[in-house]
Parts: sequence; structure tokens; C-alpha cells
Amino acid sequence: MSDEQEPGDVSLEQLADDETLATGFEAMVSADVLQSVPVTLSVEVGRTRLKIRDLLRLKQGSVIELERNAGEPLDLLVNNTVVAQGEVVLVNDRYGVRLTRILPSEDRVEKL
Repeated sequence: MSDEQEPGDVSLEQLADDETLATGFEAMVSADVLQSVPVTLSVEVGRTRLKIRDLLRLKQGSVIELERNAGEPLDLLVNNTVVAQGEVVLVNDRYGVRLTRILPSEDRVEKL
């Protein structure tokens, strides 16, 4: 026990010596902490590029053409990374997204 520790205190080194406790702690951290991390989920209908002068000309009723054809699936993004695609559905007067395709994890990692 070091001079700075109070009786009953346990150092990180002492915790690491107990393999069972360390393994249990790692499992708890990976399960509880990771599942509690907030993420931003968004749905992208489409994109376009505009010059600032065109952006400034927009007014109520203006139509912006997107680079996506009607009927194409929407992109579902988690923290700005596309993870799935889907279609818009109406659920109890609210919009929702029915997932039609989940991207393989290899594709998601490449886009990070």
C-alpha cells in the first residue's frame, strides 16, 4: 500500500492483479458503457450542390432538385456514416423508416 492510499483503498495495479475481476470489469465496460453511448441517427433524402448566389435566391415555395431519383432508397446514417438504406413509412401520424438493406460492416468501416 502506498503512502497516499487510505486503508481499504485498492489501486488499479492491485485490481489488475486479480484476473477474474479485471475480466469481469472489461465485460461490464464493453457492455454497459458501449450501449450507453449516444449516437446521432439521421435519414438523408438526397443531396445537391448550390452556389451561394443560388442559395441566396431561394424563397418560400422554391424547389431544390436533389441528386437522387424518386423511388430510390433513403440513406440511414449513424454519426454521419451510412449504415443502412430504407423507405419512408407513416406510423401513427409520424414518419418512420423501414430498413430495406443494412450495409455490411466492411463497407461501413471503409467509409469512416
